[in-house]
Amino acid sequence: MNAYLDIETSFDGVITIVGCHIADRGLIQLVGGMVSDVSVWQSLEGVETICTYNGSRFDLPVIRRRLGLDLAKEFRSHDLMYDCWRHGLFGGLKRVEEQLGITRRSKGIDGWDAMRLWSRYEDGGDREALEILLAYNRDDVLNLPVLEARLSELEGAYARRD
Repeated sequence: MNAYLDIETSFDGVITIVGCHIADRGLIQLVGGMVSDVSVWQSLEGVETICTYNGSRFDLPVIRRRLGLDLAKEFRSHDLMYDCWRHGLFGGLKRVEEQLGITRRSKGIDGWDAMRLWSRYEDGGDREALEILLAYNRDDVLNLPVLEARLSELEGAYARRD
């Protein structure tokens, strides 16, 4: 079973949201104080593979450093960024989505905006900022299986040409 995972962080590197989608459980978003080693571990129960975009260089090391969980050791890791590179698709997740025609509701928001949104929520209690941030994380997480499917289609197209 696959889990599609993406995290958001604050300006000082604290994990603010862990978003995870597992087919039989749907979307799980751990927010702020809900983010802990125990809650992340429980969210991933029964999972074999964690799928991310740039997760081997960002998400998984941050989780290891901040929560003490070495997810790369406990689960198979599939970083879709490297699959994209094999197909000549470079850039961040949003850039690759654009290249493949994958849409998102939170268009125009990036990682820096995510940190600013968290700051607005944490410092001023701005609930709208939190809702926008949650929507952004939801798009990041739910677009990962879509990206994986598109990459599989590309693999199939290459195989048919041979």
